[in-house]
Amino acid sequence: MRRPKVVIIGPCADPTDVGEALSTFRWTKGIAEHADVTLLTYVKSGRSSAKSALPGVRVIEWNDLPIPARLERLNAALHPGYAVFYLKARRWLKRSLAAGESFDLVHQVAPLALRYPSPAAGLPIPLIVGPLAGSLTTPESFAAETAGDPWFVKLRRFDQCRFRHDPFLRRTYETAATLIGVAPYVRDILADVKIRDFALENETGVPELPPLPARDFAARPFRLLYVGRIVRTKGVRDAVRAMTHLADLDVRFDVVGAGNDLDACKAEAASLGVADRVHFHGRKSRAEVDPFYRDAHAFLFPSFREPSGNVVLEAMSWGLPMVVADRGGPSYAVTDAVGTRVPVRTPTEFARGLADAVRALVASPELAARQSHAARTTVETEHLWPAKIGRMLALYERVLGARSAPTSTTNANARLGAA
Repeated sequence: MRRPKVVIIGPCADPTDVGEALSTFRWTKGIAEHADVTLLTYVKSGRSSAKSALPGVRVIEWNDLPIPARLERLNAALHPGYAVFYLKARRWLKRSLAAGESFDLVHQVAPLALRYPSPAAGLPIPLIVGPLAGSLTTPESFAAETAGDPWFVKLRRFDQCRFRHDPFLRRTYETAATLIGVAPYVRDILADVKIRDFALENETGVPELPPLPARDFAARPFRLLYVGRIVRTKGVRDAVRAMTHLADLDVRFDVVGAGNDLDACKAEAASLGVADRVHFHGRKSRAEVDPFYRDAHAFLFPSFREPSGNVVLEAMSWGLPMVVADRGGPSYAVTDAVGTRVPVRTPTEFARGLADAVRALVASPELAARQSHAARTTVETEHLWPAKIGRMLALYERVLGARSAPTSTTNANARLGAA
């Protein structure tokens, strides 16, 4: 069978970076093993070109806006250079088509957020957009404690308005052959948009399984672990409060990460009398985090505005039972087999629910062991990159096979290639 000619659109493909840049690189590298790939991308200030890391891929790249390092968080959230990239990429695509070049499909793999129109929208090439995520709002009962969010985070409240009235964004979603969401909530957010087809896939995966430690779930203390940024919406404060409901149990909570809510979390632990059982370790390197995964008994990730939750898959790869918020990406990634999803209603109820989930694991080493095995198996069968690339290629075949057939919306509970 002829290798398809695929254009991948993904700003900042970089194997030495993290987040979307790393995922874009891995999608491109994996797909290029089975297709002739042209990558349209741009290079962040101070980062390297993707060309040397992607031999065999035709890389068309431009330079990002020169954003100071101190504004990296804003750059990652808003991608201010995307507008310029959009114009350059669209101009390149139109000129290539006018010159007689042909492509079988275009796949825009990034940005992840649901607010960036595709430069390929409306062109005579089947377009796949995603994985997409984000635009989650803060539960009203948590609003007072999240009032200190950076101003650019609050812009997500305008996303729904843009879905309805931004012609460029609507054209992207309504003309795409398929939209991919990281979880079913993405389809719910786009309920007012007439999309043709919808599939599910997380934007990232696990490159390889780490060595599986031999855990004794009956050992004490029972060690909980959180890894990630410490901002209010990540729920670390709620996890600290949950520890007050576990005072009768020998439970230790290790928190790895830093952020603007760290001091508030430390103060909360001190005021509630649990500082001796909650240990804040600050930001750690990738290699330094692994021993925490190895020594933990369960992963506590109470983020309640989490678009995807890459760290959830990472923790599952270590065979950790999961306790997560029943909201956003983690709620889809964590099934009943691998952990507990805790409803997010009020801070008081949420803390109690987290404690109840932990208590169940402490009380039943057998339950913890079953969830540990299921977490590891789920990653092994579904979330390693070769499996993800295989599902994406199956979706490509389905889109290309249906170019002249009527379109329909796929089941939002099906993973890629299953419809």
